[in-house]
Amino acid sequence: MKPFLTALVTLLLAAAAWAADPVNINSASAEEISQSLKGVGLSKAQAIVAYREANGSFLHADELVNVKGIGIRTVDQNRGLIQLDDAEATADD
Repeated sequence: MKPFLTALVTLLLAAAAWAADPVNINSASAEEISQSLKGVGLSKAQAIVAYREANGSFLHADELVNVKGIGIRTVDQNRGLIQLDDAEATADD
């Protein structure tokens, strides 16, 4: 029974990871960022937004390490979820 429960929990966690939507860190609200990125709660998401407002848009996901509380491990865990530009704006250019 224990192996079955372990497999079930693993499956549910994997499904939750797949359910996360990519987020544009240059335009999203703190709430949207915290809901989309793993390991980023509301306070870290607010720090991301504050950094963006003070320093301008992020040009690369690795720049997130400049935000207090965000390390390279967090960036690496979320690399597939981090977007930097607006797809609609890019298509119009």
